[in-house]
Amino acid sequence: MGARTTGTARGGWDRTGRAGRAGQYLALLAYLVFLAFPFLWLISTAFKPARELGSLHPTWIPRDPTLDNFRQAFDEQPLLRAAGNSLLAAVCAAVIAVLIATPMAYVMARHRGRLATAATGWVVVSQAFPFVLVIIPLFLVLKNLQLINTVPGLVLVYVVWSLPFALWMLTGYVRAVPAELEEAAAVDGAGRLRTLVSVTAPLLAPGIVATALFAFVTAWNEFFFALVLLKSPEKQTLPVVLTHFLGAEGVADLGPLAAAAFLATLPSLVVFAVIQKRITGGMLAGAVKS
Repeated sequence: MGARTTGTARGGWDRTGRAGRAGQYLALLAYLVFLAFPFLWLISTAFKPARELGSLHPTWIPRDPTLDNFRQAFDEQPLLRAAGNSLLAAVCAAVIAVLIATPMAYVMARHRGRLATAATGWVVVSQAFPFVLVIIPLFLVLKNLQLINTVPGLVLVYVVWSLPFALWMLTGYVRAVPAELEEAAAVDGAGRLRTLVSVTAPLLAPGIVATALFAFVTAWNEFFFALVLLKSPEKQTLPVVLTHFLGAEGVADLGPLAAAAFLATLPSLVVFAVIQKRITGGMLAGAVKS
């Protein structure tokens, strides 16, 4: 009797667990569909001819796919030059932010005190300020430095804006590295520099890559600072150039705009696809002595 009751209860728990997992998977699928819908619709719009874009009954799959929107987009706007400006600014901002944030994060994680607490507070407070509140003083500072309408000035802004969050991310990764590994290396006779290079740095590689990806994507997609600080057409970034597909009355040239926006999203997707293994790599890969 007791065994039968136990088996019945276990079967009930198994069914409840399977139902719960099925519900979780359905919720995850719905969330993925919600996230993917704008991108899929963008792709569909980019390949639709003009007559389908004006149809009262839009379809997911273009009836007559065409590349005319892509050709028109490149003919109307200097997309390659703008993409080059965005790439230069994003790569420089990501590299500089990581180079600055890595040693700062190590100090904050290993030497906790008032300075680390103040830095953490600065990270939180800095992320609360909207762009509009800082753009005027930022513009005046860059004007005094003669960095208005320059790519280096834009890179400086991107570094300053992404540095707090990059520092917060890397501090978490440093704290995840066991301090005992560094102590063991010191016992073996390794100096501070050798310990950082041979023990700590390999373990931080996934965190550094993830932080660089964050800084790159943030700079690549940024629009407001680039719009305000860059006035010369030859220096404008890709998000700013995309606004040129809007007419004088705010009417969008939908086909070329969708094609250009689709091309603008590809670098972020490619970068993530290439380095995702580094992000999800084992955190203890460097803990094995050679």
